[in-house]
Amino acid sequence: MAITPIPPGDSAVAVVNPDGGGPLVLVCEHASNHIPARYGGLGLAEADRDSHAGWDPGALGVARALSARHDAPLVAGAVSRLVYDCNRPPDAASAMPARSERIEVPGNRDLTPDARAERELSVYRPFCAAVARILDARRAARVGTVLVTIHSFTPVFNGQPRTVEIGLLHDQDTRLADLMLQNAPALPHRQIARNAPYGPQDGVTHSLRLHGLARALPNVMIEIRNDLLTSAADQARLAGEIDTLLTPALIALGLSPVARAL
Repeated sequence: MAITPIPPGDSAVAVVNPDGGGPLVLVCEHASNHIPARYGGLGLAEADRDSHAGWDPGALGVARALSARHDAPLVAGAVSRLVYDCNRPPDAASAMPARSERIEVPGNRDLTPDARAERELSVYRPFCAAVARILDARRAARVGTVLVTIHSFTPVFNGQPRTVEIGLLHDQDTRLADLMLQNAPALPHRQIARNAPYGPQDGVTHSLRLHGLARALPNVMIEIRNDLLTSAADQARLAGEIDTLLTPALIALGLSPVARAL
């Protein structure tokens, strides 16, 4: 699978175009499968680390393309979600899972309170702080903003095929998802669904709640099936399709999209 990597390092977060002036702020929590050396690879085989369990393949490429199109800030996770899933609160078992679908994570078994706190402080808190800095600076500058998080999901989960190709997820604020779904007929070749393959009941809207709902920002979580994202060309194509849904929604919200042609 072609990827757009974040260079490994000690930072838990990478920020692209932080001063972008378009209305979007993009977040890609699961952009990287990097496991810092101090965690000993979590005891994982390389194939498991590289699988969807460790990150969201293709999501970063889509997020970067949308960032370029819309002159949008992008906050991307630089550490594998198996170290800490930045779309989960610290008290959630799935923040540092001992098992992901059928993959056991030995390095996450029986974590002590101190070990959990170290990951919260070194991974989750810096990531959240990076998102908050951008959103709060834009609020202070009175820049109209919507929050969009980008994810990918597997075609088969626990042996069950998934027919949905693009999921538009929301929590209590449905504004942006509603408007994007109104534009779904523009992509008749795609299976697009609301709150699928996951929804708020699955605990996946933490970032939307923490960063979007708390600031009364229109927000949406976009899930793309990862067999549609196997190359850089695929990722650019899907970014364009997402934009077909997104740009008219921004206009309907009274915002002026940049929507540069790439």
